[in-house]
Amino acid sequence: MLFPTLTFGLFFLVVFSIVWAASGSNEWRKILLLIASWIFYGAWDWRFVALLIGSAFLNWGAARAISLQPEWATRRRKAILVAGIVGNLLVLGFFKYYGFFVEQLGELLSSVGFARDLPLMQVVLPVGISFFTFQGMSYLADVHAQRLAPARLLDVTLLMSFFPHLVAGPIVRGSDLLPQFEQSPRLTRDMASMGLILIVWGLFKKAVVASELSTGLVDPVFFDPSAHSRLDLIAAAYGYAVQIYCDFSAYSDMAIGIAALLGYRFPRNFNQPYRAASLQDFWRRWHISLSSWLRDYLYIGALGGNRKGFARQCLNMLVTMLLGGLWHGAKWTFVIWGGLHGAILGVERIWERSRPGWLPRLPKFLAIVLTFHIVVLGWIFFRAESFDTAIAYLQGIGTSNVASAVLTPLACVLIVLGMAIHFTPADLGQRLALRLRAWPAPALGLLTGVVILVVDAMRFEGVAPFIYYQF
Repeated sequence: MLFPTLTFGLFFLVVFSIVWAASGSNEWRKILLLIASWIFYGAWDWRFVALLIGSAFLNWGAARAISLQPEWATRRRKAILVAGIVGNLLVLGFFKYYGFFVEQLGELLSSVGFARDLPLMQVVLPVGISFFTFQGMSYLADVHAQRLAPARLLDVTLLMSFFPHLVAGPIVRGSDLLPQFEQSPRLTRDMASMGLILIVWGLFKKAVVASELSTGLVDPVFFDPSAHSRLDLIAAAYGYAVQIYCDFSAYSDMAIGIAALLGYRFPRNFNQPYRAASLQDFWRRWHISLSSWLRDYLYIGALGGNRKGFARQCLNMLVTMLLGGLWHGAKWTFVIWGGLHGAILGVERIWERSRPGWLPRLPKFLAIVLTFHIVVLGWIFFRAESFDTAIAYLQGIGTSNVASAVLTPLACVLIVLGMAIHFTPADLGQRLALRLRAWPAPALGLLTGVVILVVDAMRFEGVAPFIYYQF
């Protein structure tokens, strides 16, 4: 069930009406939200609702077991934590990486003369599995570190199943959402007006900009880079940078807006990432819920961060980004993308440490331009179907003499529009919300309906799935 569709719109109207009608009982409200979330997920494949429920039981049970241990039983508490995390990773690994690892093992055995027919099952990848397993692991880590008290089964299950963030994030931690579940929410005028603005804004970014860039420019060029001109290749690289930002930030905006209309607050997930003057700054602005998760639970929590010396710090960053790349999917291109980011992050730290005092820093504008193009280079590997395709793409930028011209004036306009959207003042939504908060509810609803109809009239045929649905 895609957000920018009539089906979801009707679904949400029904859920909104029923949930607020039951606002007198917070327990019934959460049960209704949980059922709605299962219906939302089951619209894709009912079989995997059981996976959601099983994951919730695993993390609830492990957290409860940790909390029942005395504080002095540190080894026992840690063993339960490790068992819970391993359980989450086994679920994630089977569904997402089983085929990849079997194929790699088969190629490795063949290369050393031990070719074997390994069992290869066709495993369906559950939508959003990386997001809800990461939520479960962070919940266990927070309970173990006593940053969070263990929650009831209903609340943990709703945390992992809540439909606004279920399939493509943001990764909402238990410490952000569980305390909100403990009390009946209120829908203030500020939340309602801001929520509607985010939903409409996200709908425009996805349906008008991202989807058309995908089908009209990016997909055809990345499908066969050797068949396109140098100009097409360069434009499609920039186009994908715009597409993935407008696509993913649109989902995050809509998720935050939908949650707000239901009375809950989600953390911000994007903050003008292409304004970053370094790759470290980029990761403070891009997919903030994932980058902060990797920082807190992997880089610092598991690897030790910068506590073991400078060389180990650089290695930890590289390992973190390699695993962050692998989190996105079972392809070497994702690993290369993560490794590129990890290596550049290390180079930035080394340069900061060894830069001669007499050498001035790069002007901020040039630093932003340089960082942006490093990110665009990484996006080529991220988007390419294979390593060979990515290399062919880069070679084509340097040598292509093909006369093909997929680039159209419309695509150029959408690239410029997407970048303009990106650089829109960060507080524009809040300013608009302040103006709309005094409007009567019927007028605000009518205005929202009219704007949605205008956006629907502007969009092109069909809506491509959100990029992060596959993760």
